[in-house]
Amino acid sequence: MSQLQQAYIVAATRSPIGKAPRGMFRYTRPDDLLVSVLQSALAQVPGLDPALIEDAIVGCSFPEGAQGLNMARNAVLLAGLPNTVGGVTVNRYCASGITAIAMAADRIRVGQADVMIAAGAESMSMVPMMGFHPSVNPRVFEDEHVGMAYGMGLTAEKVANQWKVSREAQDQFALASHQKALAAQQAGEFDAEMTAIDIVQRTPNTATGQVDITHRTVRQDEGARADTTLAALEKLRPVFAAKGSVTAGNSSQMSDGAGAVILVSERILKQCNLVPLARFVSFSVRGVPPEIMGIGPKEAIPAALKAGGLTLDQIDWFELNEAFAAQAIAVIQDLGLDPAKVNPMGGAIALGHPLGATGAIRAATVIHAMQRQKLKYGMVTMCVGTGMGAAGIFERM
Repeated sequence: MSQLQQAYIVAATRSPIGKAPRGMFRYTRPDDLLVSVLQSALAQVPGLDPALIEDAIVGCSFPEGAQGLNMARNAVLLAGLPNTVGGVTVNRYCASGITAIAMAADRIRVGQADVMIAAGAESMSMVPMMGFHPSVNPRVFEDEHVGMAYGMGLTAEKVANQWKVSREAQDQFALASHQKALAAQQAGEFDAEMTAIDIVQRTPNTATGQVDITHRTVRQDEGARADTTLAALEKLRPVFAAKGSVTAGNSSQMSDGAGAVILVSERILKQCNLVPLARFVSFSVRGVPPEIMGIGPKEAIPAALKAGGLTLDQIDWFELNEAFAAQAIAVIQDLGLDPAKVNPMGGAIALGHPLGATGAIRAATVIHAMQRQKLKYGMVTMCVGTGMGAAGIFERM
């Protein structure tokens, strides 16, 4: 068996994240967001001939409606890439984006491709949770499978109970997420990873009988709130269990957004004289009981470390998706993660969680953060619906 090649990231970018369902991207199609980040990523590597791109792998949690019909291939064509570039849409719920990156990297590592696009896109404004016409297998509701039927919030309650995560700890974690995100925005720490998005709004004008068209450009995530206080969070009622601790304030926000990276082989690096941002190191996915799906990263993180030949203390930056404060805290405590290394610029509670896009978005965040702070290794990890955890590791070049 021949030795694996290395896969390098030469571009990484993302859109701002909009709040759903009534935020800034409520009328912006997810495939249009995807087109914007694809074009932006390509612009970052002017020395790369787009004709060299083999395929585009795009993650999406609910690939139907405005993000159906193989959004990946449609976006490739709408972005102006050559007809020779393929496209496939993949779904691993919240880990769809990081799975797309891992799949693209693997194509390069085994020598089947030299240039790949990996991305994620999701509009929770246009496509609701569970999609438009969910059809659940009745066997899900049988005894041994019933955990699959639990709502995400209920699984977070179960994690909070089993790992003894208090309501106070969850609210404090949520407040810190907003504070860190606001500080990062004010310091311009998201700027390098961000693709500005032009929003077109059409409004009927009853006076003229015409449609008024306005344009505005957005460059910043919409979710972080400066008015968030511990007192305000403490007043919120539990939403998933009458005597529970999980609230809207200590849960991730429904969101819209997209992210993309371009990966190449070492041969293309040399041939096109490209400067890599990072090397893809390893990826792992592991299953856990569906009823405690939020704890998934505690199984995936050690597996990804082992696959990459690394130890926990070597990871300088963790992008741990904050699906719920309860599960994020449980993972941090269970694995003994250094809280200072976890989401230093805030997480999904403040910034949002556009499901299938999150893995690609957070990859852009950690790749640029490692460049900015001269760090060696970064990780993107998250829990996944129906009981999974995923983790991907990157090395700064």
